[in-house]
Amino acid sequence: MGFRLLGLQRRVDIPKGYLAVYVGENQKKRFLIPISHLNEPSFQDLLSQAEQEFGYNHPMGGLTIPCSEDVFLEIISCLQRS
Repeated sequence: MGFRLLGLQRRVDIPKGYLAVYVGENQKKRFLIPISHLNEPSFQDLLSQAEQEFGYNHPMGGLTIPCSEDVFLEIISCLQRS
């Protein structure tokens, strides 16, 4: 079972089993990730950072992850391999 990045386009519909997140330091990009990643410790660290920085008020209207796109993609890549 592989991981697919479905993001990078603004779509209103989100497939069942996925979550939209916004990532990036200046210009935010939208990614769709499997909700199964929410249980992974490395992704929970990202969620904790998001909570510390934004609380429950996310400026993009969706979950905003406060890290660079490169770091996010590396973490997602590691989750895909495990």
